[in-house]
Amino acid sequence: MVRVREAGRAYRRFHARCFWSYDPGLQIKKGDIPWVVEQLRKHGNREAWEVAGRLCR
Repeated sequence: MVRVREAGRAYRRFHARCFWSYDPGLQIKKGDIPWVVEQLRKHGNREAWEVAGRLCR
C-alpha cells in the first residue's frame, strides 16, 4: 500500500514532465506502478529516476 501512495505522489509531482497527456486526477493503483516507473525513467530527470528506483524495491 505504501508503494501505491508513493507512486501516486510521484505521478502528481512529475505530472507536467512525465504524465502531461494523462488526467491529472488519475488514481494510481497497484497495477499502475510499473507504468509509473517506466514513465519516470523515460521522461524524467535525475530526481524522477531516483524516485522510480525507490518504487522498484
